[in-house]
Amino acid sequence: MQYGNSLDNEENNCQITRLLDIVLYLCERGHVEGGMVFQLLEDLTEMSTIKDCKDVFGYIESKQDVLGKQELFGRGKLVMLRTCNQLLRRLSKANDVVFCGRIIMFLAHFFPLSERSALNIKGVFNTSNETKYEKDAADGISVDLNFYKTLWSLQEHFSNPALTAANLTKWQKFASNLMVVLSTFEAQPLSDDDGKLNNLDQEEDAAFSIKYLTSSKLMGLELKDPSFRRHILVQCLIFFDFLKAPGKTDKEGPTGSMKEEIDSCEERVKKLLEMIPPKGKEFLQSIEHILEREKNWVWWKQDGCPVFEKQPFEKKPSPAGVRKRKPRWRLGNKELAQLWKWAEQNPNALTDPERVCMPSVTEYWKPLAEDMDTSAGIEEEYHHKNNRVYCWKGLRFSARQDLEGFSRFCDYGIEGVVPPELLPAEVRAKFYAKPAEKAKRPKKEEAKGTSTQPKEQQVASATPETDGGVSGVDPEEGAVPMDSDNAANDDGRKHSPEEVSGPESGQCEVEADGEHNMKIEASKDGPLKDTA
Repeated sequence: MQYGNSLDNEENNCQITRLLDIVLYLCERGHVEGGMVFQLLEDLTEMSTIKDCKDVFGYIESKQDVLGKQELFGRGKLVMLRTCNQLLRRLSKANDVVFCGRIIMFLAHFFPLSERSALNIKGVFNTSNETKYEKDAADGISVDLNFYKTLWSLQEHFSNPALTAANLTKWQKFASNLMVVLSTFEAQPLSDDDGKLNNLDQEEDAAFSIKYLTSSKLMGLELKDPSFRRHILVQCLIFFDFLKAPGKTDKEGPTGSMKEEIDSCEERVKKLLEMIPPKGKEFLQSIEHILEREKNWVWWKQDGCPVFEKQPFEKKPSPAGVRKRKPRWRLGNKELAQLWKWAEQNPNALTDPERVCMPSVTEYWKPLAEDMDTSAGIEEEYHHKNNRVYCWKGLRFSARQDLEGFSRFCDYGIEGVVPPELLPAEVRAKFYAKPAEKAKRPKKEEAKGTSTQPKEQQVASATPETDGGVSGVDPEEGAVPMDSDNAANDDGRKHSPEEVSGPESGQCEVEADGEHNMKIEASKDGPLKDTA
């Protein structure tokens, strides 16, 4: 590859990528020096255009995990830092803002948090960024020249706040100029329409670094710009935060009178930021949060930048025979604690109308009905009837909505509760009888009751004769009960065929005829013995 050739050609781009992969593989395996891949990347960025450097840096970002390994990072971190810094110097701060941000973010992730190379421990300020403004008013423009000079003179103090804090004369000049600017901002507040005209929401999509023009002709427009006012006021808060930050010695801090002026000016600046549309209160809260984080950064640098990354504790195996300590739960066990935590995280879950979906009885017992089908081949251990929780819920469910099915539990068990429409024909016959069989059962019981009545009457009529041996009545009188018995037996014969059917009815008729004949013979023998 020749110096200055473009990498737009896919063939050249693939060859360079393969070369970098090979060198990285050799460095990772220890076949070549670990810093060779970093040196190759530095040479490649130096000989490439800005457009091609974006592709090279994309490769660096994709291999960040491999380049950050300890065996490679120790030998190439300084080369990588030099490569990124040289690339940042070549980029335009106005046109290549996104690319600059990518490089800075890469350095923040590539180097550890405790790295001292980017800490600016000495606190050096960028004094090369000078703000030049007009000393005389332009022709044909009506502008307050004194206010114009006062406003732009603040940038001299913002660029080097340490010099202003050390010199009392400069501090007094800065304080007087700032009072004039704050009074002007308070006298000319911005309305909501001014915030809408600038379309700040649309400007967020376009990332660029703002460098406001200092022409006196633009003074009136810049004062109506909310973004311009926010930049000036945020610079004031950063300046005050630097002055109030603790120094290495007590002499470097502000005096008592300076503290009072700083507090009063800071309060006025925050009120102005809160009044600037749009979303002034939210913007002020974000700035305060950033400045609060900055204080922690300052304290860490003052302590000498100690390493605060701690290695994880090694798990030591517990000695043999020692019982592990049971975990303590807030509500007694793990399930209740998780349920309570879930309820706190989802407060609207209990009021959700779709939270409880009550199934019908048919839908609930459908799994058990499928298991009862022999053609399904469900093994006994996987049968739903062995699931106690499922059966218990189903019984409570049937007791509320299907009392007829619930009543069959005592006779047939849990399988009898299943609705009949879910069961196959052969299974349904075991638990549900036909209507004709149900009708026969009460008739059979009634027939048994009527067949026992004639027997009881016959025994009652025969007892007076057997006890005494000889009756004390005439034959004519003794014949009366026999006639009544015959009439009762005749009635029993008439009713028995209608009420009793089958072999039982025939047996009852034979027994009744036999008893009747025996009683007639006994009544005939009785009077003959008596006369003899």
